[in-house]
Amino acid sequence: MFLTISTRGDAAHPATDLGYLLHKHPDKAQKFSTSYGTAHVFYPEADDRRCTAALLLEIDTLALIRRGKGKGRGGAPDAALAQYVNDRPYAASSLLAVALSGVFSSALRGVCTARPERAAAPLPLRMEVPALPARGGPDLVRRLFEPLGWTVTAEPVPLDTEFPQWGDSRYVRLVLEAETLTLAEALRHLYVLLPVLDDAKHYWVSSDEVDKLLRAGEGWLPAHPEQKLISSRYLSRRWSLTRQAMERLELVRLAEADDSEVEEIDNAVEAETEEEERPTPLAVQRREAILAALRDSGAARVLDLGCGQGELVRELLKDVRFTEIVGLDVSVRALTIASRRLKLDRMGERQASRVKLVQGSLAYTDNRLKGYDAAVLSEVIEHLDLPRLPALEYAVFGHARPRTVLVTTPNVEYNVRWETLPAGHARHGDHRFEWTRAEFRTWAHTVAERHGYTVEFGPIGPDDPEVGPPTHMALFVIRTEKEAKAA
Repeated sequence: MFLTISTRGDAAHPATDLGYLLHKHPDKAQKFSTSYGTAHVFYPEADDRRCTAALLLEIDTLALIRRGKGKGRGGAPDAALAQYVNDRPYAASSLLAVALSGVFSSALRGVCTARPERAAAPLPLRMEVPALPARGGPDLVRRLFEPLGWTVTAEPVPLDTEFPQWGDSRYVRLVLEAETLTLAEALRHLYVLLPVLDDAKHYWVSSDEVDKLLRAGEGWLPAHPEQKLISSRYLSRRWSLTRQAMERLELVRLAEADDSEVEEIDNAVEAETEEEERPTPLAVQRREAILAALRDSGAARVLDLGCGQGELVRELLKDVRFTEIVGLDVSVRALTIASRRLKLDRMGERQASRVKLVQGSLAYTDNRLKGYDAAVLSEVIEHLDLPRLPALEYAVFGHARPRTVLVTTPNVEYNVRWETLPAGHARHGDHRFEWTRAEFRTWAHTVAERHGYTVEFGPIGPDDPEVGPPTHMALFVIRTEKEAKAA
């Protein structure tokens, strides 16, 4: 991954002063070790009129894998090669942000004993990142940087220049230009907003990240119009940390408005009499709806098809009415994580006898799946290419034939309600399709008719009067002999 920082100058204030501010001599190419690779600093150009410093970060992909965070966001996490083949070595992310803070730590703090007046003064700056993951698209890039005084150029990178009909990727070529910012301010903007745009971090986010965010955001984050989004994404959407950051940012804003110290304001703020109710995540609402439907169906032996890392299996185990639970997934890695999270190796014999994790593909018939009361396909079908969907339909409805089948999948109409999701983009990079309510119902009715089931539909999440709920749910129940004859 690559970043350049350029400035202009003249004989009185040569552009090569940038070397003093960054504490890196323009005549030298230097390298620095990081936790995940090697950072190189060099100057492609350096004279009185123009100076450019480049930061090149070479990622050790094996180090990423050894530390357990190698799956990245460049491919489906469940793909067998995803931990080896991803965008982490190439696209600017939290890896580059951490390297930035390590290599240019003094510049981030605005410290320069050799040129203190230059460190405190605005510079004509140009920063370029050739490949920036932007989950939210160019529009979000502009919403994040323009309020800070930057002129923003965010050019979408096409998926393949040979096939323009494929459209744009989620990456942009970013160019930032400003005349009114100090170098320290500019570096702090990048340090915070690179992982925000990628919407991911390569390390575990703990409470000390709030302090890092507030230090780097000093002077600009409290008044930023996208403050909540920045805080949430920077803190990996951890609700408790985001709320803590928002409360502290509000104290800073109040102190600045009152021209006083934060400590004085903090003592004057009354404690909230009623704690704001935390919204229930959609994933939790989905599991609750599935569990309720399974209980209503009277099922005791349940298949979780495409079980992933075992979240639903764990909830099923808590209810003794489910006497046998089988989690199936094509990904051995996901099953390994599920086994570890369920603590199967430490589970009591009686509890362990109720659960089994098996590897298999829903593209093929599998006799192990026959004879069960119910099967769940939760957020599974949208990960298949449409031509392969009939194979799954037959494997589940035609061959395994559980009495009850529950299917959930995203409602594409609801996507307009996600503020950070660009128009025309799927909710997840691995989704091969997302259906409207009409498309989902047509598919479900066709499957039910073909394989001898009845089907009913229900919403999961808030049922918007215009676009419907965020998630579709279909409940298939096999027809009795009497119903089949009547049909």
